Amino acid sequence: MSLLFETLNKIEPLDEEAMRKARERQDQLTKPAGSLGVLEDISVKLAGITGNVINEINKKTVVVMAADHGVTEEGVSAYPKEVTPQMVLNFVRGGAAINVLARHAGAEVVVVDIGVDAPINSPGVIQQKVRSGTANFAKMPAMGRDEAVRALEIGIEIAYQQIDNGTSLLATGDMGIGNTTPSSAILRVLTGRSIDEVVGRGTGIDDKSLKVKKAVIEKAIDLLKPNMDDPIDVLSKVGGLEIGGIAGLMIGAAARRVPVIIDGFISGAAALIASRISPQSIDYMIASHVSVEPGHRIMLEELGLKPMLHMNMRLGEGTGAVLAMNMVEAATKIIKEMATFAEAGVSEKETVLD
Repeated sequence: MSLLFETLNKIEPLDEEAMRKARERQDQLTKPAGSLGVLEDISVKLAGITGNVINEINKKTVVVMAADHGVTEEGVSAYPKEVTPQMVLNFVRGGAAINVLARHAGAEVVVVDIGVDAPINSPGVIQQKVRSGTANFAKMPAMGRDEAVRALEIGIEIAYQQIDNGTSLLATGDMGIGNTTPSSAILRVLTGRSIDEVVGRGTGIDDKSLKVKKAVIEKAIDLLKPNMDDPIDVLSKVGGLEIGGIAGLMIGAAARRVPVIIDGFISGAAALIASRISPQSIDYMIASHVSVEPGHRIMLEELGLKPMLHMNMRLGEGTGAVLAMNMVEAATKIIKEMATFAEAGVSEKETVLD
């Protein structure tokens, strides 16, 4: 039995009884019911995930999956693929935006080379390279089906490792020049939305390159005919290795009943893949922010998730996800530390009788 299949069999529904008790406690706290909005919703969701009304965030970890994309040969990105390994080393040195924001959130940054098209010789990077970048999916499938499954299983393995090391809140991050192109292709195939709705400027391409990007995606879908009813087929034909790794991380977190905060557009594509493999896995996802990339709103709508932040961000790396970590932690503190009406000696609202 494969690791993927074993893991999928472990994903269970949320604990409804724990969620009911969490809602009851929220209604007993010294505030009008529902007045803390999303913070209350998060605390209830965490109760369903863990089975505990009171939760503590012991360790926060953002996993940054890094890989390259052969489709960059088509001129779909404003940056060359050499930037991917350069940024991976920047992560290790602690100089990237994700490092700054992770330090602010008190989170650890874990970097995984799952498909960078260059050797990464650094002890600070987890080496799990499936292959050195995907193929150019404008001409052939991005990867083999077995490679797509392996990427998913690496994500599961990384999730398990981090959880075994004490992580109680995971976040997803990505690095891969050109990766908004496979993300848009995945969204196009899985939702059937128009090319203009799902394709954005990514790293900031001009009008000419945007037109090329749209044409490349349409050509690839026509050529490869990914099966929208088979998410692994979609991943293998027009996806990316880091997208598969992130999807696996989400599936692994769900199997171990650990919440995972999803980042922006690339993580959204991974969440779509994970959700089509295991619809139950959505229950374990928390949406951090909505990206400027236009297709991200569609992804969140498809997943039925509401983002906490609207920051006009489009960097990736997990930056939006780690920003949201403090909000998730705040939700755990409210339900744990805030006094009830009875404890505080505060009168509850009067019941008005007709």
